[in-house]
Amino acid sequence: MPFILIGIVLVVLLLVVVNIKIVPQSRAYVVERLGTYKETWQTGLHIKIPFIERISKNVSLKEQVVDFPPQPVITKDNVTMQIDTVVFFQITDPKLYTYGVENPISAIENLSATTLRNIIGELELDHTLTSRDTINAKIRVILDEATDPWGIKVNRVELKNIIPPHEIQDAMEKQMKAERQRREAILRAEGEKASKILVAEGQKESQILAAQAEKEAAILHAEAVKEAKIREAEGEAEAILQVQKANAQAIAMINEAAPGDGFITLRSLEAFAKAADGQATKIIIPSDLQGVAGLATGISELLKK
Repeated sequence: MPFILIGIVLVVLLLVVVNIKIVPQSRAYVVERLGTYKETWQTGLHIKIPFIERISKNVSLKEQVVDFPPQPVITKDNVTMQIDTVVFFQITDPKLYTYGVENPISAIENLSATTLRNIIGELELDHTLTSRDTINAKIRVILDEATDPWGIKVNRVELKNIIPPHEIQDAMEKQMKAERQRREAILRAEGEKASKILVAEGQKESQILAAQAEKEAAILHAEAVKEAKIREAEGEAEAILQVQKANAQAIAMINEAAPGDGFITLRSLEAFAKAADGQATKIIIPSDLQGVAGLATGISELLKK
């Protein structure tokens, strides 16, 4: 009996330990009792009744990413393309996710492909290639509404690749090459234009500076000539002033010496001689020339003696 009791206790303890469950963060356990949904266990410690309850599904509450393979779609202008999508979703209701649909990922993939074909079928090729954001937004809204009964929230949908047919790819590459060449030609022309403008502006600035230099040189030359003439005129005026001062001093000295009539007469003769020696064609002879001549003869005799 003791061994049987010990065995029973060990079995009970083992069953209790085995049925103690700890739900980690960002996880949820869907629990069934006798095949019927009972509850959803959130993060924490839980005890399951053995043989009666079971964990039906272990659900991750983290955001998940599913990359679907390329799907063939036809545009409005009958161009067949391959488009693959990436769906970001999160489980918000573990019960609906467990019992709402048999294979949720497959259901999202098929729904995404159907929605993509419907949206692309209303767009032409050029509009499809340039409207990724619009297409992504439309697909996300449709998928979010459709997966809500499954306990799934679609956060974002991205068109990963849009692969047109090879002939269209070749045409697009040629178009892109032509566009690059056109831009290159435009940039080269703009560069040459800018260079010419800079050269012209440099020449203009050089001519302006040269003209300004010539102008300043002419002004300085004119000022120098003006200064020279002023200095020359001042010199001449100073010379005349000095001559006049010398004459005035000579006259003053003569007046101080009180010269006699003989000296005055002699100076008069000298002045007459200078006048006669000039280029004048007419000479006015003073009326007292005879007396002056006689005085000159007397002076000559006096000097001989």
